[in-house]
Amino acid sequence: METTSRSVAQAPAAEGGQRFASARRTVDGYLLAPFPWYGLDEAFTGPRRLMQVGMAADGAVEHGSIGHGDEPSVRNEHTAASGDEPREKFAVVVTVAANPSRRSADGTGLLEATSVSSAAWLAGVGLLSFTWPGQMDHSLRDDWLEQQTETAWALADDLSGPEWSTLSLPVDGVPAPFHYRESEFGWVLAGSTEAGVHLGAYGRGMSAYGLGFAVVKDIAAYA
Repeated sequence: METTSRSVAQAPAAEGGQRFASARRTVDGYLLAPFPWYGLDEAFTGPRRLMQVGMAADGAVEHGSIGHGDEPSVRNEHTAASGDEPREKFAVVVTVAANPSRRSADGTGLLEATSVSSAAWLAGVGLLSFTWPGQMDHSLRDDWLEQQTETAWALADDLSGPEWSTLSLPVDGVPAPFHYRESEFGWVLAGSTEAGVHLGAYGRGMSAYGLGFAVVKDIAAYA
């Protein structure tokens, strides 16, 4: 939280004003959510940042992400693993409202229910968005991303499958079970909380085994 404020304060005046306005618009979306937001617990002392929220067709906030550590960029594994450039170290926590299947606000259809699989899929796609396979031509990335997105959905729909293992991590200080998988691009995990939300997370360069999650007490402090 404090890191966001410092980065704005250190920017040139004009750029700082633009960044503040952007941060204000971003946090406004988080403030609309009727559910609590989660991030890494206080054991993580590095930088934190708001990323983006996702809304349903009726405008209700359904999920959002909070980044921790380095700000991830789209980089391929060959570059990230080279000695010339250090590998990024980041973890992103995705909070997903635990909603049942419900009718849309305009009454024209049904909105899909959310589940742990929803959190797993959002985390999987999030990791892919910051991944570029080594030696791949730029023109092929869209096809690759579409294929991998479908794979992420299939994996998220089969949390009891062989690609997943179980991991116990603290949520608000209480151990909770998570589904966990690793790939050449990083790791993904997903689970639920007692606070009416599902949690997904993804990262690279940071071990998932030592993480803990906690409610963000004041999301407005990110603005």
